[in-house]
Amino acid sequence: MSAGIPPEAPLDCPLCPRLVAFREKTAAEHPDWHNAPVESFGKADARLLIIGLAPGLRGANRTGRPFTGDWAGDLLYATLDRFGFSRGTYASHAGDGVELVDAMITNAVRCVPPENKPVGAEANACRPYLTSRIAAMSQLRAILCLGKISHDNTLRALGLPLKAATFGHAATADLVGPGGPVRLFDSYHCSRYNTNTGRLTQAMFDGVFADIRAYLDHG
Repeated sequence: MSAGIPPEAPLDCPLCPRLVAFREKTAAEHPDWHNAPVESFGKADARLLIIGLAPGLRGANRTGRPFTGDWAGDLLYATLDRFGFSRGTYASHAGDGVELVDAMITNAVRCVPPENKPVGAEANACRPYLTSRIAAMSQLRAILCLGKISHDNTLRALGLPLKAATFGHAATADLVGPGGPVRLFDSYHCSRYNTNTGRLTQAMFDGVFADIRAYLDHG
């Protein structure tokens, strides 16, 4: 773990005043939502860690589980299922019984930001949790970054310069993680905007997961 920092942020995390204020505002409007830092989903002995940017307002911030309850989650969990990284039927809520298989999902920033855009200071403040999350995964062999901001924050969490790996859809880089070699995989984020505009297609997303599956199965 990073200097005694746990892998998950406390539910009342005070580190980012803007995000705290937004959480409190949203909680007043929707008191039955999660409205707190969203914990990683999956087991710490997984070989694959998927890293998004931040919880979506009506997705993870509402349901309390990463990528659950919005379009990005619909696409991600269906793809995980096709490639053997989950079991159960995804139903867009945290009580649907879905389990991840050899995978974990987390976010670079654990609290929902206004307009889905955390600022640099917020990513910096939250990064020790990401560093600790990665360090706590003893079997980690692959990291999938969804989007360039996730990619950049992951490199920084690993203590690496941004020049260590250039972001690009379907790009890969072999890096040294806290427990040994780790292969970094990149994808455009599975957001509705990216899929609606054709920046990311199902075939493109499947291609990245096929590469990850082959790497984990065959090295």
